[in-house]
Amino acid sequence: MPEQPKPPAEAVVSPSRRRPVIAIDGPAGAGKSTLAAHLARRCGFLNLETGAMYRALALKAIEGDISFDEEAPLLALAEATRIDLQPQVEGNRVLLDGFDVSRRIRDADVTSAASRISVHPQLRAWMVQQQRALGVEGGVVMEGRDIGTAVFPDAEVKIFLDAAPEVRGNRRFRQVASGDARSAPAKPAETRDSDTQKAVLEEMRERDRRDRNRAESPLRPASDAVILDSTAMELAEVLARAEEIVLAHLPSA
Repeated sequence: MPEQPKPPAEAVVSPSRRRPVIAIDGPAGAGKSTLAAHLARRCGFLNLETGAMYRALALKAIEGDISFDEEAPLLALAEATRIDLQPQVEGNRVLLDGFDVSRRIRDADVTSAASRISVHPQLRAWMVQQQRALGVEGGVVMEGRDIGTAVFPDAEVKIFLDAAPEVRGNRRFRQVASGDARSAPAKPAETRDSDTQKAVLEEMRERDRRDRNRAESPLRPASDAVILDSTAMELAEVLARAEEIVLAHLPSA
């Protein structure tokens, strides 16, 4: 997907908040978390990772043996749950009903469950309300799948970060390969890694399918988002280009 540049223009901060919102959307494995953390440091904003909220709720569903496919029990669970995001230098600290689950929610079973529960319309609407409350004052870089289209459609800066599925799958594979390797000691390392990489890519494609085809807030760029395709870019290039986009819209950032 080619990058779509926007002409520089000074954004007008929404009258409902004091500072701007930077929205980072895109598919799994595109590098949203890394980019959002960088821009938050660069602008002196808070970094809020909304996907962590879905993962925290998915973890609670796993622990409570609640089906990922039935919306009513999940919505009831959400309404009885407290999820807190505490921005840190290294990323969000995530508290689930007061317990730190920051590491656990990165595990593969939780990530997969989060993708499945996120398709439910009423649950997404509940999450959107919580996410809007987190960013109501502005001064945040909020990343997820529908920030620029559903959570903050009036965000002053919108970036849709994308990359080819194979590239995103390879990035994710590098994150999980060591853990997966421990689970299959009987196979030669090269065979094990090949199988794992294929599985990660297939899961990536399945998540893309769910995200792009769900009824509520499907994954898509906002009409006024700048699309940044990182397929052929090094990390430093992505960060530099994103800074240019932010400065074009927020000259004082």
